[in-house]
Amino acid sequence: MQRVRMLKYLLVAAAVTLLAACSGGGQPAQQQPAAPAAASGGQAAAPTGNLPEGATAYPEPPKLEVGNVEPHRQSIDQIMVYKALSEYHQPAWEDQLVQDGKLPPVQDRLPKEPQVLLASGMADGIGQYGDVWRDFSACPTAGWNNGAGVTSGWFGIEAMSWWDQALVQTGPLFRADQDVEPMPQLAKSWEWSADGKQLTMHLIEGAKWSDGEPFTSDDVMFTWNDLILDPKVVRFGAKSSAWEWDGVQAKLEALDDYTIRWTFPVAKPVEKFYLMDESDFSISPAHILKPLHPKYNNQTDYESFANALPPDDLPQVTMGPWAAVEYKTDELVVMRRNPYYWKVDEKGNQLPYIDEAVFQKGPSGAGRGLCTIAGGCDHANLENPASEFVVAMQAAQKSDAKFTINWGPELLAFGMQLNQSQSLGVGDDREKAVRELFREDKFRQAVSHAIDRDGIAQSIMRGPFLRAWAGGLYPGAPEFDSSAVVYYPFNVDRAKALLAELGFKDTDGDGILNWPAGNAWNGEDLVLTLNTVQDAQETVNTGESLVPLLAQVGIKINLRPITNQVLNDNYASGDWEMVIFRGGQEFALPFTRCTDLAPVTKEAPNWNREGDQPRVLRDWEQQLVDLSQKYCVEKDLKVRKDLINQYNHIFTEHNYNIGIFVGRYGLALAKRFKNVPVGTPVFLYDWVENGIMSEQVWTPADQQLPEVLPNTIPEYKKAVTVAPSN
Repeated sequence: MQRVRMLKYLLVAAAVTLLAACSGGGQPAQQQPAAPAAASGGQAAAPTGNLPEGATAYPEPPKLEVGNVEPHRQSIDQIMVYKALSEYHQPAWEDQLVQDGKLPPVQDRLPKEPQVLLASGMADGIGQYGDVWRDFSACPTAGWNNGAGVTSGWFGIEAMSWWDQALVQTGPLFRADQDVEPMPQLAKSWEWSADGKQLTMHLIEGAKWSDGEPFTSDDVMFTWNDLILDPKVVRFGAKSSAWEWDGVQAKLEALDDYTIRWTFPVAKPVEKFYLMDESDFSISPAHILKPLHPKYNNQTDYESFANALPPDDLPQVTMGPWAAVEYKTDELVVMRRNPYYWKVDEKGNQLPYIDEAVFQKGPSGAGRGLCTIAGGCDHANLENPASEFVVAMQAAQKSDAKFTINWGPELLAFGMQLNQSQSLGVGDDREKAVRELFREDKFRQAVSHAIDRDGIAQSIMRGPFLRAWAGGLYPGAPEFDSSAVVYYPFNVDRAKALLAELGFKDTDGDGILNWPAGNAWNGEDLVLTLNTVQDAQETVNTGESLVPLLAQVGIKINLRPITNQVLNDNYASGDWEMVIFRGGQEFALPFTRCTDLAPVTKEAPNWNREGDQPRVLRDWEQQLVDLSQKYCVEKDLKVRKDLINQYNHIFTEHNYNIGIFVGRYGLALAKRFKNVPVGTPVFLYDWVENGIMSEQVWTPADQQLPEVLPNTIPEYKKAVTVAPSN
């Protein structure tokens, strides 16, 4: 497979070089910095100031009509409210469970004032019960203790089973008429003190976990004190340092079972709302995890705690719309509707409308797109251009197609991170030498010049759909300004010259550069390890294309595919060198990920985490810190845009991470699904499963598919028992 990818790249790269030579006076593409613009069909933007040696203006995008639809924006109170209704309903098959004494009446399972999704915020109105959401996951399900950094399989499993248990919600903000404050979730309302330094939040009252146990502020405080603040707990979201200002930490306290209060050292830090959402502050069930935590149980340790809820420990306990009830290793996860879910529609119908979600398991993320195209799955985030884009577009045009596709802005970005941490994961002088090399501007610039970005993009998918990316902000980000970008194009001669300036020479004539004498490597070959993420197939394809390119300048690459879970573990331990990544949210909407933009916290960015020694920032890194902090508290939109583009200029000038190519996500979704908001992006404030509010999606009865486990609910060992209904 790797040989095929390399051959495909080399053939396309040769074609790109030939095109450039024919149109550029016969010079090879590697000696023409402007060649990528010709390859992509774009026109270079006029530079706004002096560019560093070897840099050019970033090419403007080619014209491309892909049918992106703007969302219908509304105020949040047109989408949802919190109030008690006169009556509540559930699926008919759950009525029977109530009569049999297996469930309390629906009104007794709902909070005092449930969240009510309004018909005015629904694309197709009040729905019908039934159907199954069929999906696909290529990431192993490691367990259910998500608050301790254990993945349940991603690909929507987390979003559909536990992302509904955060204080606030940001995923659906793409259709709100403002994005300063988030949508309410388990915190139904809040208010600021007069000086803006205290934020009081009111939680929903009477809500229950899927096992029938009450949800209270105790769950919030356990998540805060024993997961977020505990330095020994590994998490996916923000840690304690993200809640600090000059070493002063925010304080959170419970005033009663349904009221919490934040105290901040600064006035109205509204950007912190984005650390209270589904990706960062999803609340864990204290009644399940507290007895398993080392702080409360001296018979266990932190590793045992992280793995305390293995994948076969079912049903999962959640506040989300569905709970996992069946798991077969490398085969499937089945989730059934949560009978205690705390949302209803305005007719009093308890949500979700869809009874079941089933995730097939496979070895590659490309399987989700192929499964959807074949009609076996109902949803795919089209993010693997090589294997999905063309075949998906062709299939969607057929009269019997079961799905439609919506394309978003240029936010699908792939790049390379080099581990620049000076101490985290550094075990000996050799590892120290590699990190020192990665911290050299000239080395990162040489790597950037060695990458034929448009050759790679065209090898993955011919045409204007993919193009070069310099790194930093995505071209589809609302605040992106191409004139701020410093772009180092494909230029093999300059890459070699920069490496020579660093003392690298091929002393043994084998085509591989040798470390300088006297270094810890003392003349050995320059061999580096590059990780790709096998759950994201395009990172593997990209990594394979980079091997011959970097070999061309004398750098030998050992390619090592790993899983997403291993990557997260490696980030935490610092045990990695280079990785191909698919970009996250921080460079699409930087305001929502302020602590990820620069070395503001010990855990960010992933490629320069602080280890056991204080982190020494380079001058330009400190500039990034200062600019990001100013940006995150700035309210004026024009000033904010100027600040983030100053940041992006410095970021790209120094190749803080190295962009490779950028394109557009495609959302493939079953035609039978109703209530999909107009213009739903695959990825913006969050992933589509959360943005779409999947609990409101429904299917007409005559189009519904058979369920795997019909008429069943999660049944727990300590099930709530009730007397049979009369």
